[in-house]
Amino acid sequence: MSHYQRKNSSVKSPEILFEDAAVVAVNKPAGILTLPDRWDQGKPNLRDWLRQEYPSSPIYVVHRLDAGTSGVILFAKTETAHQHLCRQFEQHTIRKVYLALVNGVVENNHGVIEIPLMPHPRKPGSMIAYTDGKYAMTHYKVLERFAGFSLLEIAPETGRMHQIRVHLQTVGHPLAVDDVYGGTRALFLSRIKRNYKEKHGKEEKPLIERLSLHAASIDFIHPDDGQEMKISSELPKDFQIVLKQLRKYQKN
Repeated sequence: MSHYQRKNSSVKSPEILFEDAAVVAVNKPAGILTLPDRWDQGKPNLRDWLRQEYPSSPIYVVHRLDAGTSGVILFAKTETAHQHLCRQFEQHTIRKVYLALVNGVVENNHGVIEIPLMPHPRKPGSMIAYTDGKYAMTHYKVLERFAGFSLLEIAPETGRMHQIRVHLQTVGHPLAVDDVYGGTRALFLSRIKRNYKEKHGKEEKPLIERLSLHAASIDFIHPDDGQEMKISSELPKDFQIVLKQLRKYQKN
């Protein structure tokens, strides 16, 4: 199995993790869209960025990451590769692994969340758990526990919109930072450190102010030669800083 991993984790702009004639994998920073925004075409997005990087190659979207999520995302450079990869997604043979920092201490070491999802009837662009929705399955494993948080490894079996975020919210452990499904826009040291003392005259800066969710790796079969591929992306600096503070002040 070929394994490509980025060594520099302090990524603030898109960077190529792997590319050949058929596929290109990008290390996506939080804050950049996968596709052009429907209402604001001027917002940065990976598809247009890649089309500038590869002007002679059409770029096909295989899957998406939320704007606030960082990590590895895969695109196809030919129609044949696109069809092949999409078929792998449909057959659930592609494995995506995420790292998620969630609120609360998750008791079970591992488990499966099977909750149907559907678009929210009153909030366009968001999802809701509903018995008559589309089937959705998410696997999780606890990697670390802290006094008020847990670090999870997440492997979604299906690919519904906002699946991980809604599933975690529904079981009582929303992402530590998620303004839509968790009600929190940022995570501050004052929430982690007991007896935190604010510096006089200085406003506290957030440790992380985007979704506490990172696409860590993706496994797939190369559409040209059938080789098993694994492409990984290390945690960005902001996520690493949060974990460092949790290990220091909330060691469980």
